[in-house]
Amino acid sequence: MEGLTLKELAAALAIGLGALGPGLGIGLIAKGALEAIGRNPEASDKIQTNMILAIAFAEAIAIYALVVSLIILFVV
Repeated sequence: MEGLTLKELAAALAIGLGALGPGLGIGLIAKGALEAIGRNPEASDKIQTNMILAIAFAEAIAIYALVVSLIILFVV
C-alpha cells in the first residue's frame, strides 16, 4: 500500500468497476441467447447476430472505462 497514490487508486477503481458491469452483462446476454437457441434452434442465426451486436455494445463500455482510467493515470 506504500507508494499508492489517490490517482492510481482512482484509475484502478475506474477500470475495475468499469469492467465489472460489462462482464456481468456479457454473461447475461450469452445466457439468454443460449437459452433462446435451446428453445428455438431454427432462429439461431438471428439470435447469434443480435447476441454479438449486444456483446459489442457492452464491451464498448469496458473500453470507455479503460480510456477513463488511462486519462486519470497519465493526463490528470
